Amino acid sequence: MNEKKVAIVTGAAKGIGLAICEELVAQGFFVAAVDVDKAGLEALAEDMGRDKVSTHVADICQEQQVRSLFATVKEKKGRIDAVVNNAGIIRDNMIWNMSVEDFDAVINVNLKGTWLMCREAAVVMKAQQGGRIVNIASRAWLGNRGQSNYSASKAGVVALTRVLALELGKYNISVNAIAPGLIDTPLTQKLEKPVLQKLIDAQPSKSMGTPQDVANAVAFLASSDTMFITGQTLYVDGGKSIGANM
Repeated sequence: MNEKKVAIVTGAAKGIGLAICEELVAQGFFVAAVDVDKAGLEALAEDMGRDKVSTHVADICQEQQVRSLFATVKEKKGRIDAVVNNAGIIRDNMIWNMSVEDFDAVINVNLKGTWLMCREAAVVMKAQQGGRIVNIASRAWLGNRGQSNYSASKAGVVALTRVLALELGKYNISVNAIAPGLIDTPLTQKLEKPVLQKLIDAQPSKSMGTPQDVANAVAFLASSDTMFITGQTLYVDGGKSIGANM
């Protein structure tokens, strides 16, 4: 059996997910990196080393693919100590312009996919009597114009986190959520400069966060020192969540 702790990270190929993989590897985890982006996963493995990561092309919305993912990792590594549910998509629009397809797509990936991952994690971790689940939510769960689908999906993730903390606590499994705010990723850099600056100005910190900020929070909650923290939502948002008027 491998002596390293084993973590599964979804949405691993770029941005926040990539930073999470790098940080967990730095903390001594073996990481099973999951994404639909095969090329991105290959680049990740070449950069970090195939002795430290394995790559898995999987769609977390598909029940059988999720089950196969967990079975593969469990068979090869013997255990799964942490699962980080980072995969997510956005399809923003005001509700009167939002299609049912865009609503369904976001709920399917962000909430159903996270639920499927949590269910399989619960089965494995309950049997081994321990583990850490970290769900990446968003500050947007508090409400964000133009994101009725995304905000609803992330509110669901927060609620799911709380329920699972209640269900799994007695098995030495902690379940927490992280709610990032404005993070400097390729997606935010695509915004028009005046729009991005307006968002930065609305921050109490007057700055964006980095993927590493989120990765640091994940490493904290995935560690063996934080079992008594469970069912919580940790905001990594430069203070934006403090006031609804910001």
